[in-house]
Amino acid sequence: MIEKREFYINGRWVAPAQARDHQVIDPSTEEPCAVISLGSQADTDAAVAAAKAALPGWMATPPAERIALVEKLLELYATRGEDLAQAMSAEMGAPIDMARSSQVGAGSWHLSNFIKAAKGFAFDHPLGDHAPNDRIIHEAVGVAALITPWNWPMNQITLKVGAAAIAGCTMVLKPSEESPLNALIFAELMDAAGFPAGVFNLVNGDGAGVGSQLSAHPDVDMVSFTGSTRAGTAISKAAADTLKKVHLELGGKGANVIFADADDKAVKRGVLHMMNNTGQSCNAPSRMLVQREIYDRAVETAAEVANAVTVGNAHDEGKHIGPVVNEAQWTKIQALIQKGIDEGARLVAGGVGRPEGFNRGYYVKPTVFADVTNQMTIAREEIFGPVLSIIPFTTEEEAVEIANDTPYGLTDYVQTQDSARANRMARLLRAGMVEMNGKSRAAGSPFGGMKQSGNGREGGVWGIEDFMEVKAVSGWTP
Repeated sequence: MIEKREFYINGRWVAPAQARDHQVIDPSTEEPCAVISLGSQADTDAAVAAAKAALPGWMATPPAERIALVEKLLELYATRGEDLAQAMSAEMGAPIDMARSSQVGAGSWHLSNFIKAAKGFAFDHPLGDHAPNDRIIHEAVGVAALITPWNWPMNQITLKVGAAAIAGCTMVLKPSEESPLNALIFAELMDAAGFPAGVFNLVNGDGAGVGSQLSAHPDVDMVSFTGSTRAGTAISKAAADTLKKVHLELGGKGANVIFADADDKAVKRGVLHMMNNTGQSCNAPSRMLVQREIYDRAVETAAEVANAVTVGNAHDEGKHIGPVVNEAQWTKIQALIQKGIDEGARLVAGGVGRPEGFNRGYYVKPTVFADVTNQMTIAREEIFGPVLSIIPFTTEEEAVEIANDTPYGLTDYVQTQDSARANRMARLLRAGMVEMNGKSRAAGSPFGGMKQSGNGREGGVWGIEDFMEVKAVSGWTP
């Protein structure tokens, strides 16, 4: 049993102000794998005070020096890849091969992209040729509270910490209590990289405790949160009293629109994307909209692909999906699968209960529903599990109407060989991101949504800008 009760505050590992143990459960076995502490108001206050004290010096540090420390962090990150992978596999159920490649790899990818973006970023520049004595200065928002989820831990931690550090913000990280071990390793890396005391602080806790305390804290200037829309709403309300800046990256119910002229692998690609990370991704293409000319064949293909997806222990090597993160998520997913059956959707793969051969662990059958209407619960709610809903459509206009008929707006997908149609769809879909024909977004592309999927953008130049204020200065002497 791993015991990691300390927090990282003001450049030191410190004991919590009061003992409050929390067991971290391995979802593959349902057994505890670690014990951490959950912080109190005193711990939150100490971390915020350290960040506030460090802010003037860190803001005044030349950007080149801040970038150099992030470069050092990236260098050290590579030396702890296996430790990070093992931690994430144990605490949130990512299969170890996927943890090594995708989960750990996301962190190095984002840090590398921030370094590239920062080196070309104009932190301080003239307004324009027409105003030689006007200056635009980009400076740090201030003390930033970073609240991260369990599903892609290193992805979200690096997206926030890398951007905040380069922008000149000091920070307090509260990782999910479901997946805290990787964050503790990351704190060790921040310390080893040589960030000044107080620039980065970590306090473990739950949303109702440390999360709420940070959101309402008068000395926190910004909250950057990734998680559920429900929690994002609560954070916005808590932050309103102090009018702090709030960045939210929330849920999604992505539409994957497959036209009759889509390439032969479009359906398979969509199913596998949905099942990746056991469906626990906010940008998962969970609604597959299929044009009627190819609908029956698409349903058949989707069922075959889902039935071929294997489920296994996260500690085992191989190309399988692991469990979902905890019992609460497992129970919620089972109820939604049953709801789909009860509301008349046609179950063509998977279903309720654990996969064959499992009587423990939070394993879910890869599940596909056909003949779904966009008003069914499984088409409206974010399931956050390996559950795909297939919806038929006839015309391009109908596809747009169905795709946009959701409170969410994170990522939509389009599959068609008609480039003019693809470009039309990209403009009409109400989502922060649109990916077409299996083409992933490039390095430095902004990640974020609209509507109830949140606000702000992460990654690249946009991610750095999110942690900065714009100051307009007149009467500047060049």
